Amino acid sequence: MSKDYGERSSVKIRVKVIPNSKIEEVIKEDDGFVVRVKDPPKEGKANKAVIRLLAEHFGVTQGSIIILSGYKNRNKIIEILG
Repeated sequence: MSKDYGERSSVKIRVKVIPNSKIEEVIKEDDGFVVRVKDPPKEGKANKAVIRLLAEHFGVTQGSIIILSGYKNRNKIIEILG
């Protein structure tokens, strides 16, 4: 499902976050992605790391990554503007 933001399109993805990981990585799975981050799930640190890693992975700015749901949950729905 995509929306039209002028000339920008968007895509929604399911993300499972694994905080306090030894490595940081983005892994594609059948129905979404697993994102491992070193940061703890406190004070939004893990969410900021997820946004940073997804932006690098998809080659977009961090401002193009929006957490739609699951801000305080490991399972998230994220929109990527492109």
